[in-house]
Amino acid sequence: MKGELLWLGCLLPIMVAGRSVKPVDQEEALDYLIKYGYLQKPLERMTDGFGPEEVTEAVRSFQEASELPVSGQLDWVTRARMGEPRCGLEDPFNQKTQKYLLLGRWRKRHLTFRILNWPSTLPIHTAKAAIHTAFRYWSRVASLSFREVQAGWADIRLSFHGRHSPHCSRGFDGPGKVLAHADIPESGSVHFDESETWTEGTKMGVNLRIIAAHELGHALGLGHSRYPQALMAPVYSGFRPHFQLHPDDVAGIQALYGPRLPGAVPDPCSGELDAMMLGPHGKTYAFKGDYVWTVTGSRLGPLFHVATLWKGLPGNLDAAVYSPRTKWIHFFKGNMIWRYMGFKLVPGFPKRLSHVGPNLDAALYWPLNQKVFLFKGSGYWQWDELAVNDFSRYPKPIGKLFTGVPDKPSAALSWQDGKVYFFKGKKYWRLNQQLRVEKGFPKDTSQNWMHCLPPATGTTASATSSTPRTELST
Repeated sequence: MKGELLWLGCLLPIMVAGRSVKPVDQEEALDYLIKYGYLQKPLERMTDGFGPEEVTEAVRSFQEASELPVSGQLDWVTRARMGEPRCGLEDPFNQKTQKYLLLGRWRKRHLTFRILNWPSTLPIHTAKAAIHTAFRYWSRVASLSFREVQAGWADIRLSFHGRHSPHCSRGFDGPGKVLAHADIPESGSVHFDESETWTEGTKMGVNLRIIAAHELGHALGLGHSRYPQALMAPVYSGFRPHFQLHPDDVAGIQALYGPRLPGAVPDPCSGELDAMMLGPHGKTYAFKGDYVWTVTGSRLGPLFHVATLWKGLPGNLDAAVYSPRTKWIHFFKGNMIWRYMGFKLVPGFPKRLSHVGPNLDAALYWPLNQKVFLFKGSGYWQWDELAVNDFSRYPKPIGKLFTGVPDKPSAALSWQDGKVYFFKGKKYWRLNQQLRVEKGFPKDTSQNWMHCLPPATGTTASATSSTPRTELST
């Protein structure tokens, strides 16, 4: 048994994983075996009863799956395990193997999700961080990404309700029993019992992060695991502050969607950007690896492969800049430059860079003089796109013009507020009209540009605040 067991009598409560659990009686034990798939349901049988051999074999299967002494008898320890809080889905274990069980898969790898309501026992920002971290457990190890939406349809929909809900045909049974349940792909429904005391960062109550991750496993196509320490084990094992997926969990999700490839799907909430650009129609684009997403003052857009938007453009860019003066977009990588008009490559490009670079760090358009600035190391070049340029006086020191800006910035742009921004590592700097870094900078890019929250207590990853979306993956 997990947690401490205190002998208090045959049917009196015991403590399991920091909470009171009452062992089930004989009739409840039989109902348990039927409900969770160890015995064939009577409605599916020609007769109403069960033979003693059937019940014994079902009990043995349950005990084996629960790592209890296999006796086939409904002893006190077995009934106590049946009284533990758990997931509402059946345990259709393969009795001949310990291998993970697969119940279905999504036909796509980039999924949206929507949180329809919130538990009453947690602040919204804490509950959001817990649920987002639950998604990230899976996106860290599999070729999956998740994006939150605030309205409209979503692939995966999470909600909290009680015994009766118009959105669920399977009502809950009150505190401490069935904690949550989910539908397998491609239904996408994930439901939590609102009568539970949902918590985060404490052994008390029910940990939302762990239960959400478990139910998302079902929503992604995983069945229950026969390893009690696996996330996909049917019984709740309590708060785990440094939780990691069990190898059976990882093997199962990778069997469905493949392993996460290095650089496959970036995480807006961590790491350094490759480039930032205020593009046509006032859209701000952030580039990282092979992907790009849009950024506004309140939300992020979905991730796209850069080549999906700009055909022929490689990933892992050095710099990007849009010029309202010429309507050209220039992308830089290595010793090459690409020019696009909107999303169409201009004939004759890409071309080899000359006089500047290669391997630029950043680029920006400065509307005050309608010039493009290119940055590398501690220096910059000023480029007039429509004139013959004399680069013999360049590069010039960045700090001579942009006061307080670090060398080797990873990205730069002039934004809609008339300010100039530089990015490096996980920080960014904002400059005033005199091109001096403003007081209070640098600040955190993930929180202030990507709308991410710091890691919640007991979690290992950041998640979004109450903004309309976040793309999640590591």
